[in-house]
Amino acid sequence: MAIDLDPAGYDGFLTPSIGNLTELTSLSISKNNFRGPIPETIANLQRLTRLSLPQNLFTGRIPQGIINLKHLEILDLSQNHLSGKIPAGITTLRSLVQLSLSNNALSGKIPDLSGLWQLNTLDLSSNNLDGIVPVLPINLRKLSLSHNVLSGHISPVSVLKRLTALDLSDNRLSGLVRQEVLTLPLVVRINISSNQFTEMEAIPYPGEDLQLRVLDAHANRLRGRLPISLVNIANLSSIDLSHNQFSGRIPSEYGAKLGSSWKSLFLEDNFLIGNLPPQFVNGTAAVRANLAHNCLRCPPNIRFCRGGQRTNSECAGQLDHST
Repeated sequence: MAIDLDPAGYDGFLTPSIGNLTELTSLSISKNNFRGPIPETIANLQRLTRLSLPQNLFTGRIPQGIINLKHLEILDLSQNHLSGKIPAGITTLRSLVQLSLSNNALSGKIPDLSGLWQLNTLDLSSNNLDGIVPVLPINLRKLSLSHNVLSGHISPVSVLKRLTALDLSDNRLSGLVRQEVLTLPLVVRINISSNQFTEMEAIPYPGEDLQLRVLDAHANRLRGRLPISLVNIANLSSIDLSHNQFSGRIPSEYGAKLGSSWKSLFLEDNFLIGNLPPQFVNGTAAVRANLAHNCLRCPPNIRFCRGGQRTNSECAGQLDHST
């Protein structure tokens, strides 16, 4: 038995009498205008495998009784106005495959979810969650914790060998971006932008078998030389290292990749110095790149140099350091 109202434009409150429909296996009322709290009587729907209430106006806390719905495979409460903490007992829902609580006002720590062995999609983005990145379900394929206030390191991610998409952007994560994260074997997209990372570990071996195509690490505190080992990731095509503190010259290896496998390369707002590799000077229209606001000898007629460079006073320390 299923109720599917999406998206039918319904308005009003979800009545507590919904708990009387004990034979219900699927409740999906997304993209409507239901408001008020999610009734606690939802816990009576012991046969539910799908509870999908996204894009409504629900307020209040996630009902504690949800942890009694042991057959749930899909729990989607995203894009509402829910607040409070994620129930710690949610880890007992061992049949969960998808858990999406994004775009709410949830706060507190992320509970231990490591027992959710079947979970392949976890989206807790755009909340007010704090604390560290916890141990996570080992079989995750898609993970988004973006737009929260998480802090600390990201080592727990390095064991998620089935991950294909990772978004940790816009948090307060810091320290080292370990090569085990950059070389996860199936990951296609990594977004770690708008954090406080200071170092990106070198990849110690060629990455012909890696699937990584998109790496976005802009707006961190990454420093030192640009990571040459990125050229070893065979499928990489889009790199954004802008708005960091990288210094030194642009490696000639970057030039060799530009326009062949690298289709976009953003390096603006760093402290890079010296001449451009020749491939940057003769860049093709198909390549998207930006080298503005560095300390480069970057001719203004070069498309990638538009926007100008830093002032001499900003670059003085970099130039002195390079001599």
